[in-house]
Amino acid sequence: MIGEFQHYLEPGCIYVSREEGAVQTVLGSCVSVCLWDSELKCGGMNHFIYPHTSNKDQATPKYGNVSTVALIKLMCDEGCDVAHLTAHILGGGHPDGATECTGSRNVDAARRILKEKGIKILSEDVGGSVGRKVVFDIATGHVAVLKVNKIRNEDWK
Repeated sequence: MIGEFQHYLEPGCIYVSREEGAVQTVLGSCVSVCLWDSELKCGGMNHFIYPHTSNKDQATPKYGNVSTVALIKLMCDEGCDVAHLTAHILGGGHPDGATECTGSRNVDAARRILKEKGIKILSEDVGGSVGRKVVFDIATGHVAVLKVNKIRNEDWK
């Protein structure tokens, strides 16, 4: 059961907690990685817009390579062991129907970093032409995904 506290995660942000509750976000071509440590019952989620930057002046959580590494570091700062972390990758849609777009590059960036860090990917709900409303339960590590044909303004809060 999801605790009462819910946090809405904006694009370009990261959230990590050991408190019961849920983190939610809305994704189109953006990607979220949800990490969970079953030993500590600690969870974290990012929401990034672009796959990669090598420009240090742009090194913010808007970029998958920065955001996913920072998410892992923040989880470790909470006492998590990388060996206990599992992941879900969500989002990376293709809103215009193209097969090669920012969404697929975002998914590839998340996969690559998780593989490099040795973090097991439990599930992926990626690609396609629909948006996603995501709820991540920190107490259990469960993820709920609602697929929507059109993301409305009210979906963002």
